[in-house]
Amino acid sequence: MEEKNCNITLKDSIIEALGTVYDPEIPVSIWELGLVYNIDINEKNDILITMTLTTPNCPEAETIPDRVAEAVSKCENVGDVRVEIVWEPTWTQDNMSEAARLELGFF
Repeated sequence: MEEKNCNITLKDSIIEALGTVYDPEIPVSIWELGLVYNIDINEKNDILITMTLTTPNCPEAETIPDRVAEAVSKCENVGDVRVEIVWEPTWTQDNMSEAARLELGFF
């Protein structure tokens, strides 16, 4: 049971780190944009981030995964970090948090 609590704390740290990574074209973090679909943490605290981008033609497609891995790697007690880009399900504006929609004027 204690291990699960540790993972919840680690997951919170990872989410906080993801909140520092921005798409340079959009002034909102990738977390608030809803680009992160899943955070897997194994027993060794290796991390797999499954995420997408707003479009397959995103000019930052090469750099965002590296920036995500770098930010998450700085979290305490993290093992290896891997970022996987997926295109299904397709990202839509519905994935964004309310804060992101307000920031971008989508209300």
